[in-house]
Amino acid sequence: MPTDADLSRLPRQVRAELRSLSADAAEFVSAHLVAAGDLIDDDPALALRHAQAAKRRGARLPLVREAVAETAYAAEDFAVALTEYRALRRLTGDSAYLPVMADCERALGRPEEALRLVREAKLVEMTQRSRVELVIIEAGSREDLGQAKEGLRVLRSFLGHLSKEVPHEAHARLAYAYAAMLLRHDQPEEAREWFAIADELDTARELDAVDQIELLDGIDLEFDFEDEDEDEDVERQSEAVEGVEGEGVEAEGVEGEVAEAEVAEAEAPEAADEGDDETPDDATAPAPETQQDRTKDDRAAGE
Repeated sequence: MPTDADLSRLPRQVRAELRSLSADAAEFVSAHLVAAGDLIDDDPALALRHAQAAKRRGARLPLVREAVAETAYAAEDFAVALTEYRALRRLTGDSAYLPVMADCERALGRPEEALRLVREAKLVEMTQRSRVELVIIEAGSREDLGQAKEGLRVLRSFLGHLSKEVPHEAHARLAYAYAAMLLRHDQPEEAREWFAIADELDTARELDAVDQIELLDGIDLEFDFEDEDEDEDVERQSEAVEGVEGEGVEAEGVEGEVAEAEVAEAEAPEAADEGDDETPDDATAPAPETQQDRTKDDRAAGE
């Protein structure tokens, strides 16, 4: 159990719901819920493990099942997310989970099931934000089934009858989804117009509409680090080759000097032999008087 979780950060209604558990269980579940909430953006997989730990002792609480569902969705574990959203719907009777359930079905490669849930969701009351998400999922499911024209028609129709009550961020997501689908189906000019609309509406800067516009305008701000690495490798190889060649030239110079020295040494004995064969003019002259001879002469003169 996390020991540094600040349980006072839990909303009042959550703490009230946790009172149905024993004190120990409530503390355990609370600590893991706080940890899951702290980690869901940076490490959703770890957040999911905390939520699942909370579920072990609080599975009958809707807030715990919702924590597991949301962290699983964030971690892209759509099978777990779908299971938990279904459980939530059974526990609460709330149809607000239908759009996200449909999205999970689509993510799992089941667009027909996603459309079934979309049709069911259209029969119940929903917020404008949920309606927008539902339309985006419906259009995407049509595209998944190879019905791109129908998907574009669904988005275009909803955009043409959009209520003024739709929040800007939801409107931005709808415009972005339409632009992205237009781009995927070879309509770049119209796609650019809708990316621009999405960017204008996206005051929270949650979308990458600007990046899409720059790509369409031919502005590529990415730096190709792979090419840079290749250039550096070529440069290092060139330097290595030059170094080896330099060492070869230097070695050739040393070898030349050694060869010259060997030739000089070979010629020196020959010169000495030639000097021995020559007889000097004074070869028959008497040997010079040594100090020993002078000493003998001195002794003889004294006698």
